[in-house]
Amino acid sequence: MTTTLSKPAPAPATSPTRQPTRFGRRVRKLNLPAGAAGWIWLAVIIIPIYYILITSFKSQAGYFSQNPLALPSNPTLENYKMVIANDFGRYFLNSVIVTLGATVPAVVFSFMAAFAIVRGSGRFLKSVNALFLMGLAIPLQATIIPVYLLIIKMNLYDSLLALILPSIAFAIPLTVLILSNFIRDVPNELFESMRLDGCSEWQTMWRLALPLTKPAIVTVAIYNGLGVWNGFLLPLILTQSPELRVLPLALWSFQGQYSVNIPAVLASVVLTTLPILVLYVIGRRQLLSGLTAGFSK
Repeated sequence: MTTTLSKPAPAPATSPTRQPTRFGRRVRKLNLPAGAAGWIWLAVIIIPIYYILITSFKSQAGYFSQNPLALPSNPTLENYKMVIANDFGRYFLNSVIVTLGATVPAVVFSFMAAFAIVRGSGRFLKSVNALFLMGLAIPLQATIIPVYLLIIKMNLYDSLLALILPSIAFAIPLTVLILSNFIRDVPNELFESMRLDGCSEWQTMWRLALPLTKPAIVTVAIYNGLGVWNGFLLPLILTQSPELRVLPLALWSFQGQYSVNIPAVLASVVLTTLPILVLYVIGRRQLLSGLTAGFSK
């Protein structure tokens, strides 16, 4: 008589721990301290902007009689008309000329220099790269007197070119550093395939490296443009004619001219900030992609 041994039943597989769900969706724990800190920081940023915007539409009498954070009872555009009538268009044009004249050459030259540093070889290019890195350690305030003397020797004092040339020089080091890192991330196989197709280094730079580093180029262009647009020290030291004022210097003069008329001063602040806001709205996608590139690797 034979006896058959029955195999033990397999143990049930343990299911992985699942997070509690509600109606088929995962329930996430709320981080209340982080949320409260975020709302507080948002209020710190939004309230001053709100105050500047609503005050610029108030009359001088309404500003002193109403709650500072209350909406204007009788909105008016007289403050904006007053600011525009005091040569605001000329100051705006000067800022556009200086910003474009400094940003475009700085980005183009830095892109070509970064490509040469990454794709080239030799001690000369390494020394040039080290020279650019040394430029990051020199602040503008420490060189304002030598820059002033150079501008005087070149007979460029009290001209827009006196603002453009130093702005280009101070924008190049950081721009070269950022663009060289982006070009270095381009796979070498792409450069080799372009070379096999008969393209020269010049064609490879403009047809391959330029499209692939477009987010970085937009990022450094916006960054440098903001720095030049908001620059105050160079216009203050290197120009003196009222017709050559840029917007930050003109805003300072508006503050002295309308020291009692606070709504007019804030109207000039809004007009000065508006082009920067428009620039951000246009290039925000490229800017964010350039700032976050590399974090997912």
